[in-house]
Amino acid sequence: MASLSVKPGQRFTLPDWKNNSLLISADAEQQRYNSHHVRQGGRALRNETGNQAKWDEHDSRTHLKDRITTVDRWREALARCLTEIDLEIDALTKVKEAAENAIQAKNLCLDVAIECLTFRESRRDIDVVRDPVEEELHREVKVIEKTKKELQQRVDDAFKQLCLLKEARQELSCDLQHKMEALEFDRQCVSFNPTSGNISFKVNPTRVPNGTTELHEWETISQCNKERGEAEVRASIDLRGAITLTIAQTNNELDAQRTATEFALRKRIRDMEGALSELRWQEQNTLEEIDEMEEEIRQLEEDIRKRTLDLKVAHTRLETRTYRPHRELCRDQAQYGLTDEVQQLEGIIRALQQKRTESQDALDALYRQLHRIRTDIGYKTNSLQLDNKCMDTRKKLVVPVEKYDPQVDAVNRTRNLPRNSQLEL
Repeated sequence: MASLSVKPGQRFTLPDWKNNSLLISADAEQQRYNSHHVRQGGRALRNETGNQAKWDEHDSRTHLKDRITTVDRWREALARCLTEIDLEIDALTKVKEAAENAIQAKNLCLDVAIECLTFRESRRDIDVVRDPVEEELHREVKVIEKTKKELQQRVDDAFKQLCLLKEARQELSCDLQHKMEALEFDRQCVSFNPTSGNISFKVNPTRVPNGTTELHEWETISQCNKERGEAEVRASIDLRGAITLTIAQTNNELDAQRTATEFALRKRIRDMEGALSELRWQEQNTLEEIDEMEEEIRQLEEDIRKRTLDLKVAHTRLETRTYRPHRELCRDQAQYGLTDEVQQLEGIIRALQQKRTESQDALDALYRQLHRIRTDIGYKTNSLQLDNKCMDTRKKLVVPVEKYDPQVDAVNRTRNLPRNSQLEL
């Protein structure tokens, strides 16, 4: 007969079983409560952190946009300043070239003045005189050298100002380039979002890089660059005005001196022509007087010859009468007459010879004076030719030096510049 096998082990009572069920139910409720509490806390934290993250991202985006606006405003200001500097560099370069051209034009004036002085060094003898023309030419040389020195100083000032402008431009250009690069980075940062493909974790992103500046320092640097550029532009405008005025003043001064020199030269030419006319008139009269004096000497010699023949006749008569015989050799009226005639003829011949000597001396003096007149005519003809050469040489200066007229008024920068009427002679 089969028997029921009983598994050995502990047996729980029914109350234990019920208590166990109640405990499990209570634990389940507690766990659900705890889970609900945690879940509610997580939801609240998600809402809070999500909102905070959105606001933080909004603030960061807003700050980035504000920064972009600020940097872009500075970029525009620096770009305008850079444009003004470029225009001013171009305008100052043109003024500098105009001053250099004016110096080159003064070289021509100086060469002409020195050439005129060199011509006049070929004058001879009495014509080597320090006349008003020579004084005006020397004064013109001094004026030209003075104007060249002033213009060269202006050119040097313009060169230095161009260096300062280019240095300020370099600073502005670098600052502008850096701001453009910063704008690109900040715009790129604004474009980032959680779905961007090029976002990732970085090593120590909150570090402060070397060379980082404070905001006030950044603004001070930009402001200094801008103010320096504007100051150099203002200085360049003033210098352009001064250079233009110097060119006009030197041209006026040189033209006035050149006019005075040419006036003195023309007056000297007229005086020389008058002196030559007077000398030629004296030469003609002297030649006429020489002809008359030579004729007079010939007449005197003819009279001396005739009186000498008469004296020979008288001497012959007296000598012949000495051969009268005996008592016929008497001192009669004929003898007295012949004797008086001899004495008269001898006196006449001596007087004629004396007059011939005086006439010959006068003729020699006339010839010497004629030689002197002709020599002086040669000197003055040479001087007149030299002065006419000077006038021909100065015809190179007939075309006036081209006056500088600014073609570009960069950004209405014509402060304190002379008007066109002030530039005209």
